[in-house]
Amino acid sequence: MDSTATWEEKCRRYLLIASQFRLGDLPTEKTHPATGDLSTLASEDLPRALKVMKSIDSSALNQLVQKLDKLQKLGIAIDSTLQSGHRVFICGCGSTGRLALTLETLWRESFNGTGLSESVCGFMAGGDVALIKSIEDFEDVPAYAERQLVEYGFGEGDLLISCTEGGETPFVIGATEKALELSSRPPFFLYCNPDEVLCRLVERSRRVLQNPCIESISLNVGPMALSGSTRMQASTVLMAAVGFCLLYASEPFDKTADGIRSLISAWDRLDTGFLESFVVAESAFYQSQEFLFYETDEHYGISILTDTTERAPTFSLLPFENVDGHQLLPSWCYLLFTASEDSSTAWESLLRRPPRTLEWEEIGNVASAKRLLGFDFSRKLIERRRRQTGNAPHHHFKIHGTEQGIRFELENLDHTVETEGLDHLQEHLLLKLLLNTHSTLVMGRLGRYEGNVMTWLRSSNNKLVDRAIRYIDAL
Repeated sequence: MDSTATWEEKCRRYLLIASQFRLGDLPTEKTHPATGDLSTLASEDLPRALKVMKSIDSSALNQLVQKLDKLQKLGIAIDSTLQSGHRVFICGCGSTGRLALTLETLWRESFNGTGLSESVCGFMAGGDVALIKSIEDFEDVPAYAERQLVEYGFGEGDLLISCTEGGETPFVIGATEKALELSSRPPFFLYCNPDEVLCRLVERSRRVLQNPCIESISLNVGPMALSGSTRMQASTVLMAAVGFCLLYASEPFDKTADGIRSLISAWDRLDTGFLESFVVAESAFYQSQEFLFYETDEHYGISILTDTTERAPTFSLLPFENVDGHQLLPSWCYLLFTASEDSSTAWESLLRRPPRTLEWEEIGNVASAKRLLGFDFSRKLIERRRRQTGNAPHHHFKIHGTEQGIRFELENLDHTVETEGLDHLQEHLLLKLLLNTHSTLVMGRLGRYEGNVMTWLRSSNNKLVDRAIRYIDAL
């Protein structure tokens, strides 16, 4: 990474490798035919927008049922790895990196206090700091993936599960190919585009998909509800696929299949109409230049953190500000753990372990422990934000678990999503679906996309540069 390069130098470098990132023919990059007027619906007909988005999520989830035979093979590989005393590693970038860390957190919660709690390691490009803010250029460098994999202790007998929404991310491919060198156990490679399209368009993808030593699973969900926003349907389906295979690994596969069907049934039954009033309220606060705390605890914290931080690159919002940084203006919202007294405690509550950071001299402190702890979402945040915003109003959007389910509270709004009969993985997936829908419609009301095109896209890596060029050309 060269932070001193001028824009002209960066452009010239990109043009040299641009042919490797022409991805417009991938289904996950195309526009969805059902959401061409999504920005208008967000402003003028929220009930209709909610129904359209729910239907697209239902269709995506049903892809899981079509791939049960492939997922059974993944479940067997996970169980074999754990039974032999080895570890399962889950790798991703951006949204898939966050799902990897979410699944590790759920695993640690499920097996807390047992010998299995350390058996799963989720990691993403840039380390745990990237949960808050992606490290620029990191996901375009396969060597960084190889180094992280080795640094985290991956070795003979361990299993790598690689997740990439598009199926072409250099970092994830780098980790997958390195795993072949380090372990005799075949790695799994999961993605959301058809094999034939990837093999035709992207040489690095073709290299992986045609390697008989790599187990590939395509979960072809088609276009995203918001064009190219793979934080939505693609990452949801990948999280469900890996999550059920991982957390149900010791059970007969019929239970895994039943768990997937139970999630789909719960989503189909759920009336998402309650979100309308929350969408209207949150967007109104931002329009009035007021702010939000997303207040929660360790039970749902990582899923809420994921949604709130992914808004920044998707809609060109200010990211969570760092205590030691130079961001003059505050982010519109911030995660808040009121039970945590300081940043270190908050991070350990969130991850159920000490954070993993990268103290690499050549990248400076962008992924270091010092920078990570500067993202402080403990109760100290309240007073700091008051000072930083000149005492501007801050509203508390509280999301907590109750005996009945997941409770949403914002000012005078109060709604509980009943989750009887669902386990913690299924709850987190439901919460992810709801928050993705909620935040997308909030941003639609604020004009942060047009139709279903991300007109406020921040092109922070080569894939997004290609996407920005295509969007400019189309507009």
